[in-house]
Amino acid sequence: MSINDKTSEVIADERLTSKTGITLKPNITASINAERAESDVHFTIKTPTSGYYTIYSYAVTDAEGAQLMKKAKTKFESMYMRIQFGNKRGTKRVIYVPWDRPLQHTGIFDLAEGEQDVMIWLPRGVRLEYLQIGKYAAPKVPAAAAAYKPSIIPPNSHPRLWVNQETLPIVRKNLERPEHHDTWEKLKKEALTPFKLDFDPNEEMPYNVDLEKATELKAFYYLMSGDKMIGREAIELTKAYLSHVEFGNILDITRELGRAIYTASLVYDWTYDLLSTEEKSKMIKDLMRLSMDMEIGWPPFRMKILNGHGNEAMVNRDFLAMSMAIYDEDPIPYQYISYHILEELVPMRRFEYQSPRHNQGISYASYRFAWEMHAAWLFYRMSGKKVFDENLSGMPAYFMYMRTPAGDMLRDGDGFAAGKPGEDFYWKSPQVMFLMANYGKDPIVKGEFLRHGNLNNPTLFLLLNDPDFKAEPSLSSLPLTKDFGPILGSMVTRTGWNIGPDSDDVVAEIKGGGYHFGNHQHADAGAIQLYYRGFQLGDIGVYRFYGTPFDLGFNKRSASHSMMLAVDTTERFYRSTANDGGARFNQRAPSSKEEVQTDPWFNNGQVIATSIGPDKKIPLYSYFSANLTGAYSDKMTNYIRQFCFINTGRKDVPAVIVLTDQMETKNSTVDKYWQIASINKPELTADGFILQNSLNGRNGRTHVQILAPHSSAYDIKVLSDSMTTNIFGTQLEAPDTPYPEGKGHRTLVSYKAKEQQNHFLSVFQVCEGVNKPLNLSTNLSGGVNIIHIGEDLIVATAGKEIKQSFEFTITNKEKNSVILTGLKAGKWKVSRGKRAIAVKDISTKEQTAYLSIEKAGKYTVSPL
Repeated sequence: MSINDKTSEVIADERLTSKTGITLKPNITASINAERAESDVHFTIKTPTSGYYTIYSYAVTDAEGAQLMKKAKTKFESMYMRIQFGNKRGTKRVIYVPWDRPLQHTGIFDLAEGEQDVMIWLPRGVRLEYLQIGKYAAPKVPAAAAAYKPSIIPPNSHPRLWVNQETLPIVRKNLERPEHHDTWEKLKKEALTPFKLDFDPNEEMPYNVDLEKATELKAFYYLMSGDKMIGREAIELTKAYLSHVEFGNILDITRELGRAIYTASLVYDWTYDLLSTEEKSKMIKDLMRLSMDMEIGWPPFRMKILNGHGNEAMVNRDFLAMSMAIYDEDPIPYQYISYHILEELVPMRRFEYQSPRHNQGISYASYRFAWEMHAAWLFYRMSGKKVFDENLSGMPAYFMYMRTPAGDMLRDGDGFAAGKPGEDFYWKSPQVMFLMANYGKDPIVKGEFLRHGNLNNPTLFLLLNDPDFKAEPSLSSLPLTKDFGPILGSMVTRTGWNIGPDSDDVVAEIKGGGYHFGNHQHADAGAIQLYYRGFQLGDIGVYRFYGTPFDLGFNKRSASHSMMLAVDTTERFYRSTANDGGARFNQRAPSSKEEVQTDPWFNNGQVIATSIGPDKKIPLYSYFSANLTGAYSDKMTNYIRQFCFINTGRKDVPAVIVLTDQMETKNSTVDKYWQIASINKPELTADGFILQNSLNGRNGRTHVQILAPHSSAYDIKVLSDSMTTNIFGTQLEAPDTPYPEGKGHRTLVSYKAKEQQNHFLSVFQVCEGVNKPLNLSTNLSGGVNIIHIGEDLIVATAGKEIKQSFEFTITNKEKNSVILTGLKAGKWKVSRGKRAIAVKDISTKEQTAYLSIEKAGKYTVSPL
């Protein structure tokens, strides 16, 4: 090794293993784009054999680099070096990223045997310690994949991607339909416009989205029209691009790399009859070379495809399209990819989508689920068979029910589904809504797609849209409450389907029970959210970069949610020094439905009962009960949360929530905290606190009354400013953000006396503006809390299963609504005096009973 002492120097740094690193001298300008011929560092290496080698770099930042990384908001602001092997083209590679990761995978390089030069040009702000070079090891092919014989194979004919010989005439015929006409005319104009490609063959060609788009449009136009000149133009552009493009090693470059593989595969398939044998061979060789740099590797077994980046486009679209297109010339890629999808992904989703919501949350669901829909469509259009379970068609419910009245989304998992403060915002994911609408032929989903706007993918629109399939623009036919089932236990309920900045509807969610699938899913079992003229309570996490101390210590953790905390000082959490007392922290995804069901690690509690009634479409009450013990570590011996949302039908107090928590820990030294996270600071009252938010100048308030413990028996504190992210003594720094969640507050209620078992009972009354909450009173009968809300509403709850008789009294002589929750399954008798007025058959699934009573008096509820 030699160092160019005109530009660089060795400097001491205790953070490095060797205690020294190489850096640019002060006032020396970096030469990352070949501005300076002479490199900053020069190595001479001797490779034992020719072939592919993997290279890593290890570097840290100095003060200048640290400041740059602190200001960086995206991966594109990473720091780059230039590296060149002998006389080959130089390439820019990331040497440092905006999060703390000194070791960077520089890439896979094809090196000749023997002695050769390696030249490095450094950026300002880094100290390079070493390069590590090793022989590239391809991912091992599992025995099952190596022996796999797909049950569905591509037909003998082309095209195969998105269209086959049977559907091609239909797609062509639909081009002139009114719903397609404008899109087709615009596409035709763009396809017939020549694309000029200028590049220096001695320098790497960066990926070119415009070129990829042009080749796709031209190949599609040839498929529709038979214009051979345009078809050949698509081929020539693709050949030049594949042989010269370089993607580098920036984080998640797989997404850009995969897009190039996908569009080249479209060209290969759609212009197949124009390709010579030599052209096919060269394109396949380039496609396979690029495939090695994909994050899943080639063969594609470096990671699973059930979660994480493996569940994105690289398998479900990019490799699947490539393997279908080149199947005649090389059937092995299709064998591997079809094994992944048909034998791993399809069975897992058949199990998961019994709960029609996505475990990775709104932002990642809209991305990753869209790629699963690509796989579903590609198989369907190639073979005429729907390989995924029919429950796939139920997934649109997740995106529609999570919608807030203002147009953004309830928070779930990493990412943001919101606009910036003060702007009207409607969260959109047109691609996923389009794919789902046409796949399931649901007119309500097509109506939702039209609200999302332009698909911005004319070829996909013309290939899949059915102009005879009409949209239903209204959501009013949907029930107001959605029970999402046992796999991802949760319930979303609302008072109406009015969406817009002037909506006064209320929306609430509770989650918990089922399974935890890791990655971007949060440790939020039991978490509740409430929206009325803005978020009243919910999630105050902020997602910026994955794996930072704030991300792992607060954003993904229970501390940023409205849920119970139980602090065992001996507990430790994954990659975090903060102990928030919350649910277990799982970042590991299961590899099969068998593993998720049998390994306690993925246990997220159990849904005990759910009930919606008495009208299923416009319910008065929506009840959810879950045993969340399994979501916590062994510090928890039993924990049940019960949630009852009441749609009052009133304008002044449109909704009420009754929430109970019955928690028992392994001993009394485990401190239990009932926590509510809010955007705005709450106002403390004699028996609780008041939350508030506003939308377009209209204020909404939530009066929270804590019925148990008594105010004399609990401590309450509100954590704000920097203390919001102070986790019982561990201070975490929230990233800068325009979203209000970055400045949230946490309200914690705890018993003064330490006990092994604690019972919390609270009532949330949602109030319009300055309107007062309804009168509230409670009494205990047979261990059951009888809560009178206003003059005509009674709720019975115990925080656990009710097995014994209890009583309630009605004083209002007009119609009264009585909601009995948590009843043990079986027959129950309701009596007024000695006279039985009703016998209720309580199911295990619902554990509730509803009564409409018009006579005052004392009533007894007894098990038969």
